[in-house]
Amino acid sequence: MRVAQEELVVRRELLERLSEARERSDDLFRVLVPDSFYERPIPERHRIIFYLGHLEAFDWNLLHERILSLKAFHPEFDQLFAFGIDPVDGGLPSDQPSEWPSVGDARDYVNRIRASIDAGLAKLTDADWTSRSAGADFAASTLLNVAIEHRLMHAETLAYMFHQLPLDRKISKVRKLELVLPPIVPGMIEIPAGRATLGLSSREQNAFGWDNEYEGHIVDVPAFAIDKYKVTNRQYLDFVDAGGYDNSAFWEDADWKWRASQDIRHPAFWKRSGERWLYRSMFDEIALPLDWPVYVSQAEASAYARWAETSLPSEAQWHRAAYGTPEGGERPFPWGDALPSHRKGNFDFQSWDPTPVGAFPDGQSAFGVADLLGNGWEWTASRFEPFSGFKPFSFYPGYSANFFDGKHYVIKGGSARTAACMLRRSFRNWFQPHYQYVYAGFRCVSK
Repeated sequence: MRVAQEELVVRRELLERLSEARERSDDLFRVLVPDSFYERPIPERHRIIFYLGHLEAFDWNLLHERILSLKAFHPEFDQLFAFGIDPVDGGLPSDQPSEWPSVGDARDYVNRIRASIDAGLAKLTDADWTSRSAGADFAASTLLNVAIEHRLMHAETLAYMFHQLPLDRKISKVRKLELVLPPIVPGMIEIPAGRATLGLSSREQNAFGWDNEYEGHIVDVPAFAIDKYKVTNRQYLDFVDAGGYDNSAFWEDADWKWRASQDIRHPAFWKRSGERWLYRSMFDEIALPLDWPVYVSQAEASAYARWAETSLPSEAQWHRAAYGTPEGGERPFPWGDALPSHRKGNFDFQSWDPTPVGAFPDGQSAFGVADLLGNGWEWTASRFEPFSGFKPFSFYPGYSANFFDGKHYVIKGGSARTAACMLRRSFRNWFQPHYQYVYAGFRCVSK
């Protein structure tokens, strides 16, 4: 009886989460002026119309045969909307709006998929949710977690894409966190030598993780010092004013060639207006908020760190500072055992924009390092690579493996638009070093 009750709870919670995730993505598309769906706000990405169909196509391609026994009704759209793009060779997509379906046809496709999936899920037995089908290495609960988190990842991706749209292409849905704080005092915190647990153990029951989160392992981390706060716009402005974008000595060769060829001279979220710097917030242009974290590419973060005679943290150093304790143990979250709440940081869609880096003292780690979860992902110096024992998901073999190419770097933490479920300690995100648009900042370390 107890097992049956647990299965029922799992089923109910997953269906509720799926519904909430759909509403989250639907609400995001409502930000757009209706004729904006064929815009391409980021040159390296698909037009927005792709993402309208992609979220449902992903769910359909994942579920309809594996657990729902449903036949395809629009295989052309299933393929058209199946995969995003992440060009690493400098090539950019050149498709035209006329090559995409109408918004109406895409919405009809979305609505039919949702109705079909919901009807199919309603027919599953409670045991189907937690038990693996014969010959399969997954349960319905695993696939629903994949569908939910994939959608929530795109809710963040779409937010930073829409951030790059002209202001007149968006309908303001401002939720500002009005926080007036004294300026922070930058400084470093000494982190003693200790251990950091990276990843998720396959022995941890009822815990969902993506394939790259396995296999959990312990790393010995020598002592180091780390910035208490993320690097702010104020600090980064010093780098800009010191000619940081004009001095190749601060840049790796490939990064300098990228900077020069693209004439990159400041963060993508900044805008020069005469003698003033403005900041492109989601729905407005404002005076540069000096105590907000700076959002930059990994290449720009690395150049700043070199200028400051420091470096970016490794993935293990970041973990040690975030989750370690002076006593030698580790916490599930920087602040302790409590689940994420809006007192701990700027995350879980709480805001469209950053807050000052010292705004959430209740979210500090045991060592006193602030702002680790939310308010901007943090670049590391670690390339995105598999942990020992890595096995790709059989139902999504390319999710991680396609990016173990030495051209992507791990980012940790989360942003204001990161869902709470992805604030778990083991979660790993990654991007190319020249990608400026993600809500990602950094902090520095020294030995």
